[in-house]
Amino acid sequence: MSGPLVLVVEDEPALAQLLAYNLEAAGFASQVASDGDEALDAIDDRVPDLVLLDWMLPGISGIEICRRLRRRPDTANLPIIMLTARGEEPDRLRGLETGADDYIVKPFSTAEVVARVRSVLRRVRPALAGQALEYGDLHMDLAAHRVSRSGREIHLSPTEYRLLRHFLANPGRVFSRSQLLDAVWGHDQEVEMRTVDATIRRLRRALNGQGRSDVLRTVRAEGYALDRP
Repeated sequence: MSGPLVLVVEDEPALAQLLAYNLEAAGFASQVASDGDEALDAIDDRVPDLVLLDWMLPGISGIEICRRLRRRPDTANLPIIMLTARGEEPDRLRGLETGADDYIVKPFSTAEVVARVRSVLRRVRPALAGQALEYGDLHMDLAAHRVSRSGREIHLSPTEYRLLRHFLANPGRVFSRSQLLDAVWGHDQEVEMRTVDATIRRLRRALNGQGRSDVLRTVRAEGYALDRP
């Protein structure tokens, strides 16, 4: 089970790989982009849970990427930590005023970066930093790998569990079938779109048994969301 996805936007390959390695060792999933265009393409494909964003990038600067992400409805609240060699107070203030949630000055230790990532996620999206995800009467214990609703345990297949975990980490957000395929099944597997629909149906039956209200909303021509009825 992979943890929250962190996008590392850094043009120094050795540093980018070092950050990705240490994030994965700490339980996060990671993705690397070497410039602004690659970062924006990656975010268009799948919005991460947090972005580690280098200030000085070839082409589009980190500040400009931050500005663009804050203007987009789907990324307006995306946690962003700026990485930079600029340590002067006016530069730090400029980064924060542009919309960054935190600011780390180079050189830094990877342990500090991981700690800051945890801290920002705990502050901005507390569910992702904890050991449990909750929505209404739904409860997922990440450590024990168990799901319950109104205190009654629900048995799910591994795929159904991953799908529900993705919804619980992003309540209210509508995901298309292709987005769910990437997030739950991954890029490497040849899975058909109808597999998503079939898994949604099974998850719905498991969650909504015994007359409970339906917490999975179908959005016509768009996809699915975890939402209160």
